[in-house]
Amino acid sequence: MYLYLNGDIVHLSEAAISPLDHGYLYGMGVFETFRTYDGHPFLLKDHLERLSRGLAELNITADLDEGKIRWTIAELLKKNDLKDAYCRFNVSGGPGEIGLKTTPYENATVILFQKELPPSVPLKEKEGVFLKLRRNTPETGERLKSHHYLNNMAAKREIGASFDQEGIFLTKDGHLCEGITSNLFWVKDGELFTPSVETGLLNGITRQFILELSGLLDMPVRVGFFDQEDILEADEVFFTNSVQEIIPVNKMGSFSFPGRNGKYVGLLHERYTYYKRHLSSIKELKQGE
Repeated sequence: MYLYLNGDIVHLSEAAISPLDHGYLYGMGVFETFRTYDGHPFLLKDHLERLSRGLAELNITADLDEGKIRWTIAELLKKNDLKDAYCRFNVSGGPGEIGLKTTPYENATVILFQKELPPSVPLKEKEGVFLKLRRNTPETGERLKSHHYLNNMAAKREIGASFDQEGIFLTKDGHLCEGITSNLFWVKDGELFTPSVETGLLNGITRQFILELSGLLDMPVRVGFFDQEDILEADEVFFTNSVQEIIPVNKMGSFSFPGRNGKYVGLLHERYTYYKRHLSSIKELKQGE
């Protein structure tokens, strides 16, 4: 596998970073995951904007030129002999002295990874599992897609390695929050529900896209604080993330849901499929692109 590292495309076997990189020593770094469709990186502008906000929060300076990044994605697809790929764009503080740094990071480590996508299974269903482990609170005012992933790792260990389940975090107060690697939605009587950012969830790019898409479909939306009973009374439940797209839920404990056969899951997936090969920003959807 080839990857981009600090301005060069190199083979994985030749890639190296400093042991003094503060991304390794102190978790000072953020990343984005997205995928390509026929070579097109879906909603890339939104991913880069969120990455830029995270870097500003961590006081890290890095070159996020969109044109350069698009070229790099295309070149890596060629080098890795992939039509499409799972992409991870990773930026850390870079090497520094041992000790907590208060001045800006101006020598960031920038890596763009790619890996082969699993075989496509549209609307692959999963079981939702309520986690015993609670969602930790964000390190900053709003959760960053940062290197601080222990809460997620511990949650994944709790439910095990199955690809057919997704854990659901509750907040310390017992409110619904998000999945381990996804955001959470449900439909009741034609209304779309999702937990608020104030629960401490990661405001996923696909989450934002679905919320905007629901407006075009004239679906009423309610964002707020909800309890387990609210989702168990739903007509349809689904997760979202940027690689697996819309993930319908077929059961949660003894409760069954229509999964991929859900009316609104099908409608949202149909519109998602239409836009994913050409949309670069949610703003284009707002403008009626």
